[in-house]
Amino acid sequence: MNLPAPAASRELEARGKLRNIVATFSIVAADTKTQQVGVAVQSKYFAVGAVVPWARAGVGAVATQALGLARYGPEILDLLARATRPAAALEAALADDPLAARRQIGVVSAAGEAAHHSGSECLHWAGGRTGPGFAAQGNILTGPEVVDEMARAFTDSSGTLAERLVSALEAGQAAGGDSRGQQSAALLVEQVGYRDMGSEGVDKIIDLRVDDHTEPIVELRRLLDLRLRQEVSSRAMHHYSRSDFRAAAAVMADGNTRFPASADILYNLACFESLSGDSAGALRHLEESIGLDASFRALAEKDSDFDPVRASPEFLHLLQRA
Repeated sequence: MNLPAPAASRELEARGKLRNIVATFSIVAADTKTQQVGVAVQSKYFAVGAVVPWARAGVGAVATQALGLARYGPEILDLLARATRPAAALEAALADDPLAARRQIGVVSAAGEAAHHSGSECLHWAGGRTGPGFAAQGNILTGPEVVDEMARAFTDSSGTLAERLVSALEAGQAAGGDSRGQQSAALLVEQVGYRDMGSEGVDKIIDLRVDDHTEPIVELRRLLDLRLRQEVSSRAMHHYSRSDFRAAAAVMADGNTRFPASADILYNLACFESLSGDSAGALRHLEESIGLDASFRALAEKDSDFDPVRASPEFLHLLQRA
C-alpha cells in the first residue's frame, strides 16, 4: 500500500526520497466448498491489517492497496452483496476516482469469481494474477515472479483457506516480495454460518495482525497455528454450552488428531469426556495434558467438569504432586 502523496512529489518518489512510500502484496480468495472468503497481505507499512483486508461471509473479499483507499473495501463488498460481479464492482468503484491510475485492488466473490485492478501509475513492479477462486496482486515488488509464485502456491497447497493464503504469502516472499522489505502482515477469513458453529457468535473465523515485525509472515504463520488450535475449542464450546458433551468431545478428539501434544486441547477433551461418561478417556487425556503442562493439575483440582471422576483413585493420583 502506498501512502497518499501529492502529485508534485512524484519526481522525488522516482528518486526514492520519500520515506512514506511502501510496498504491498496480497491475495484474496474464496473456497466455495467451505463457503469461506479471505484475504492475506504483507507490506512494508505499519499495521497494514487496518487498511488493506476486507471480507464478508457469503459476499466476498477485497484488498485495497497501492495508493490505498480503505473505503473501497466496504464499498465494493456492498456492490458484491447486490450481485454485482467483481470486474463490474471494480469499475463502478473507480469510475469517478481521479487517482484510479494509482490504485491497486483485488476482488473475489463468494462464488469464486475474481478480478484485480493495477493502475498504470502504480510504482514498478506492479501487477496481478487471477485464477479459479483468487486474485493475487502487488506493487513495488522485486518482479512478476512474486505474484506468479503466490498464484502457484495457493493453487497447489492444501489445508484450510487460511493456511493456503499464508502459503501464498510465504511463496511470494521467497520469490523476492516487497522490494523495500517487510514490516507488517494480516489475515482475515469469514465463513457463512460460522456464527452458529463457534462460541463467538460471528462469521469471522480468523482475524490476525502483525503490525510491526522483522519477519511478519513468519510471525503470522505462528499466530495462525495458535488460532487454529483455539478455533477447535471454540467449536467444541458451542456444543458444551448446549450440554451436548459427546459432540463437544468429538470435536476435541478431531482437534487432538490434527494437533497432537497440545496440552490445551487434551485438557478440554478430558473435560468433555468426563461429562459425557467416558471416564477412561477423561483420565487418560488429563494425564497427558498434565504431562505436557503441569499447571493443568491445579486447574483440574477446582474444575467442576471433573466431578464425575473426582472420587476415582486414578483422578486422585493425578492430583498428587511429585
